[in-house]
Amino acid sequence: MTLQALVFRGQPAVRLALPGGDSCTVALHGAHVLSWTTADGVERLYLSPDARFDGQSPIRGGIPVCWPQFNMRGPLPKHGFARTLPWTAEPQADDRRDTVVLALRDGAATRALWPHAFRARLAVTLAARSLRVALAIDNMGGEPWSFAAALHSYLRVDEATEVRLEGLQGANRWDAVRDDRHVEMAPALAFGSEFDSVYAAPARPLRLVQPSGTLEISQSASCTETVVWNPGPLLAAKLDDLPDDGWRHMLCVEAARIDEPVLLAPGAQWQGWQQLRVA
Repeated sequence: MTLQALVFRGQPAVRLALPGGDSCTVALHGAHVLSWTTADGVERLYLSPDARFDGQSPIRGGIPVCWPQFNMRGPLPKHGFARTLPWTAEPQADDRRDTVVLALRDGAATRALWPHAFRARLAVTLAARSLRVALAIDNMGGEPWSFAAALHSYLRVDEATEVRLEGLQGANRWDAVRDDRHVEMAPALAFGSEFDSVYAAPARPLRLVQPSGTLEISQSASCTETVVWNPGPLLAAKLDDLPDDGWRHMLCVEAARIDEPVLLAPGAQWQGWQQLRVA
């Protein structure tokens, strides 16, 4: 296992690599996972070629960290501030050479928006054909506070209209496009137009199935929702950091905690994770 510091599109980043060829790259800006490539040379995450790498804007693609707010559900900037601030890479522990850990603590920039003392740590663990991303939040202050969180994973697909996502049949669903709540009846989800739904997370892993192979997606029980999003052609054409056809090559499947925010006591910690595995 090797850990290398590098510059990715002008931004500082770190790269983990296995002797067999698996690798991942994480930007310090936002602790943003930018790439995950398996030993067969296949890139498993979608990163928009039009993504902004200015050190201030959110990056379109990869795995953004949405915290301490999801979307516009609160007074903070969309998806909170964690994805737009610089994180610090921590030294690798001798017994965890397969993991890179980045940390963010409260400071003047965060307290101007959100008056709480915290420490956030993102641990990215690489194994053969597998990537695990774990977010830990510590309350470093003297009062309880609440938050929402999501690991907003953009998965690369060959063609969105030819993939199916299995494992959500029977789950409670809120369809944000139609503002409709119902139980998901389809054994597999299909895509082609705008898709934006929040599901009660199932206990079993999901399966993203496409002609080139299957990706197994699991998440911690502390992430009580799974968000599935694809902008479709009409919304994609309105996003200036996504090519008009970018929707064809991505599907967001997110591990989230949003419907019931976490209330974190002083000195307490919350953890949530998502794991991606090539089946």
